[in-house]
Amino acid sequence: MKKRFLWLSLIAASIVMSGCSSNDTYNESNVDYSNYNSTQLTTLFLADEHGFAYADIPYKCDSMYEWSRTAPNGEFSFVEPDSCVFDFNGLDGVYGDSFDDIVRIVDDRNDGKSGIPYECSSFGVSSTYTDGSFEYDENDACSFYL
Repeated sequence: MKKRFLWLSLIAASIVMSGCSSNDTYNESNVDYSNYNSTQLTTLFLADEHGFAYADIPYKCDSMYEWSRTAPNGEFSFVEPDSCVFDFNGLDGVYGDSFDDIVRIVDDRNDGKSGIPYECSSFGVSSTYTDGSFEYDENDACSFYL
């Protein structure tokens, strides 16, 4: 009887524990890249002024079915010419302040991507600076025309 109870307890515990795993990691399953060749797919990164990645920033591009999040290294991919919306909820966006959250769009060599047109929900159209940085307001959502 004790063995049967032990086995039932172990089975129940394994079922419960299997449901406790988190799947909050980066997942591009909502993008079907099979219809595109590698020359159409572009990968860029969100980083701060020191080169540290902005992970888990929600974004959605025209070629995507639903929202995704930037990878732990700040990576996001899109199909040119996509426009992508980034939700900067939780970032203060006070550009030039010592407590700001400067976001830059960079390539794999941490070189800024300048001249990318964008529009944030709180103000009009602008374009990224030479280092790939841009202005946005606190908790802003911005569309980039990549």
